Amino acid sequence: MDRLENTVRPYAWGSRTAIPALLGVEPGDEPQAELWMGAHPGAPSGVDRGAGACSLDQVIAADPVSELGTAVVERFGPALPFLFKVLAAGEPLSVQVHPDLAQARAGFAAEEAAGVPLDARHRNYKDANHKPEMLCALDEFTGVCGFRAPAGTVALLERLGVPGLSPVLDVLRAKPETEALREALTWALTLDAETVVPLVAATRDALLHLAEESSEPDEVVMLRDYAALADHYPADPGLLSALLLNHVVLRPGEAVYLGAGVPHAYFRGLGVELMANSDNVLRAGLTPKHIDVPELLRVVEFEATDPGVVRPQSVAEHPGEELYPAPIDEFRLSRYRLGAEGGRPLPTDTPQIVVCTEGRVSLTDATGEQLTLAPGQSCFLAAGSPAVTAEAEDGNPATLFRATVAL
Repeated sequence: MDRLENTVRPYAWGSRTAIPALLGVEPGDEPQAELWMGAHPGAPSGVDRGAGACSLDQVIAADPVSELGTAVVERFGPALPFLFKVLAAGEPLSVQVHPDLAQARAGFAAEEAAGVPLDARHRNYKDANHKPEMLCALDEFTGVCGFRAPAGTVALLERLGVPGLSPVLDVLRAKPETEALREALTWALTLDAETVVPLVAATRDALLHLAEESSEPDEVVMLRDYAALADHYPADPGLLSALLLNHVVLRPGEAVYLGAGVPHAYFRGLGVELMANSDNVLRAGLTPKHIDVPELLRVVEFEATDPGVVRPQSVAEHPGEELYPAPIDEFRLSRYRLGAEGGRPLPTDTPQIVVCTEGRVSLTDATGEQLTLAPGQSCFLAAGSPAVTAEAEDGNPATLFRATVAL
């Protein structure tokens, strides 16, 4: 069992208080957006096995089979295939989409062949991997995920009554779904700057007016969330893109899975996020970063989808484990809610990272080694580690999230 020393990434959209509150420390002067747990080269976790501190990616690279297991190395290569995070959004993240594996490989190869520097602002593909991800809420978490059915968006935009939205209304009313969604997003992304600013302002005002008139609490949250996008990005088409997408409110313990081609954005909240190891993001607004409209439109899946809120399911063969199902092999997310019932065994056949998000969790392996995790603390268990039991300290309620691979 390796206790992890993790890095907090201070992105501008991060909350200044949520991660410090989880860790039980005082807030700093800058936003704290993501606590990274894993072996991603951008901010690998630190470990110390008695010979001094080193990074987890170095430990794995020195002996991949011992750390990850033969099956994982054969399936994914000699690197941990996932990145685990605690994510704290204080402001909206960009509306974005991720490529599938074939698109990522082709895009990365093309940019490499063209000699585009990896740190170039206009670079789309940082690596050759896809980036499916799952976000599980620790407190109320809001965002948008997948296209709303055109009829639903028409109903919303009609109620707003903003004249400048008439072109997209006409498209959504008249065209088949795929064509309508493609043209609507293209319209939003290609508006000139002189049109965007007054249109975003008028849409914001209409959203807030409708929120004042609404008697539906969930609708009020949605309308105010959309309006807040204009407050943060008044000259950005991201609000117009987001209005095409399903608004989602995750309650604590609920999750959402985001596959390739699905446009999405996080607005606010604290959660754990698990993803394949990749930095490939194509953006559609709410960002000062590069937006490649043609490439984005090539990658997006233009179909209306249900956001698909994921709730944990008990795992019969692993007592106490609650699995968040996802159609992906690179990662597997589950939860243990611990208390007075005693210890729960953790499977140790695959490499894994566990993080405590509530209470205090005592981990004891078959050799008698013990490790206690407080909220926000995590540890790495190599594949084939001695059997480990997780138990709530003093029988008080505690929660442990487990990230591993699906084989």
